Amino acid sequence: MENTATISASPQSDTRFFGHPVGLATLFFTEMWERYSYYGTRGLLMLFMTSQVVRGGLGFTDERAGAIYGFYVAMVYLLTVPGGWIADRILGQRRAVLLGGMLISGGNFCLASPSVAVFYAGLGLLMVGTGLLKANVSTLVGGLYAQGDKRRDAGFSIFYMGINLGALISPLICGWVAQKYGWRWGFATSAIGMVAGLIQYTALSGKQLGSIGLQPASTGNPERDRSQRRGASLAVLGGLAVILLLVVLGAYGIIPFTADLISNLLGWVLIVVPIGVFSWMIFGKGWSPEERKRAAAVFVLFIAAAIFWASFEQAGTSLNLFGERNTNRVVFGYEFPAVWFQSVQPILVIALAPVFAWLWLALGRREPSSPTKFTLGLMFAGLAFAVMVPAAHSMGVSSWWLVGCYFLQTLGELCLSPVGLSAMTKLAPQRAVGLIMGIWFLATSVGNWIAGRAGGLFSSMPLPKLFGWVAGVSLIAAAIMALMIKPTKRLMSGIS
Repeated sequence: MENTATISASPQSDTRFFGHPVGLATLFFTEMWERYSYYGTRGLLMLFMTSQVVRGGLGFTDERAGAIYGFYVAMVYLLTVPGGWIADRILGQRRAVLLGGMLISGGNFCLASPSVAVFYAGLGLLMVGTGLLKANVSTLVGGLYAQGDKRRDAGFSIFYMGINLGALISPLICGWVAQKYGWRWGFATSAIGMVAGLIQYTALSGKQLGSIGLQPASTGNPERDRSQRRGASLAVLGGLAVILLLVVLGAYGIIPFTADLISNLLGWVLIVVPIGVFSWMIFGKGWSPEERKRAAAVFVLFIAAAIFWASFEQAGTSLNLFGERNTNRVVFGYEFPAVWFQSVQPILVIALAPVFAWLWLALGRREPSSPTKFTLGLMFAGLAFAVMVPAAHSMGVSSWWLVGCYFLQTLGELCLSPVGLSAMTKLAPQRAVGLIMGIWFLATSVGNWIAGRAGGLFSSMPLPKLFGWVAGVSLIAAAIMALMIKPTKRLMSGIS
């Protein structure tokens, strides 16, 4: 008992989980099951919406399904910004993760309902739940390490393996269940994973995380803390009231909402919100000169990440449809579900993440900076779609084209994603770490929205042209990012 108390008081000094704090194991499995739930749903969603009604689907057009898909996956990550803010001001990261997991579980069970209205309600619960959980569980990982701890990047790489372990098994299980028993049973299987994650998180977090994330961020002034908490609570209640009002107005036809209208409005939000947040952090009052410079560095990484995710996240849209409609999936006489292609990237990540974690440590002082790694990520993203251009000219092509594309995407992902998570926790002011982590996921939101809209063009734009545009934009962005490496490093104020 005495040893446990010591570990709980100072998890940063713990080395029981492969040289890392034991709390990393709890967060590893929490995120693993959350990603199991997310990627199981993501893999099924586009195919379910475009499948014919007689086959149990919704019968949507590619364009409509792409708009809804883009809205859903974009909102999942956009809501990490208020999710991080709510944790900072009201709940603390630990309670935010718990509440988020409960909403995710409920949302996936709603998708299993035969009612289309309940299906949309389920998407709403998934958006809010993931917004609360996603940024805050990553923030808790950062809290396990003291500033300057050299294990931080390696720890996030291990954490990233948990993400991809869940992403690996969910398409295999959920895809098989959906093909054999129907789409809605596939969604129900996805929900069970999040329930498993909640059980282990509730049982172990108190013992292994100590006091990390238990309380909202403090300004050092108790009265000011109480005032901020009251104001934040009123803001949340006001936001929920506005959403409820819009739902009622839409249900009664007073405001004619359509998938395209909602998705287009979200596109404008995804432009305005980053401009507002970064303007406040760079030019607003209350930030030190060093914090302003680091916010500008976050802005550069934000743009690079958004472009990367716009390419990468087409695994759930255009590449998913390519696997379903244009790829020969017969192996030994068995046609495997197209959703199984979604497991290729996680398999590669699990195989390669330890190599990258070792590589960053082994390079020591020669380790590339975060901006350099982002440049490499964009380069690999562009090459991945360049590979798909010749494949897009034919029907019934070999599965190896998609495997090769996903291999290059995975190299880019390992250069950018875990490194970005780590960089945000290092660049963030202590009083706004949840918000900064939410901003990081906001870049994913922008990329997901673009990926959804691009997927909607699958039937209306020649595939070689679509894939060629994605490749070209990514490679041009990589070249620009290469020119920005030195300026961005200066803005990071010594943080690499």
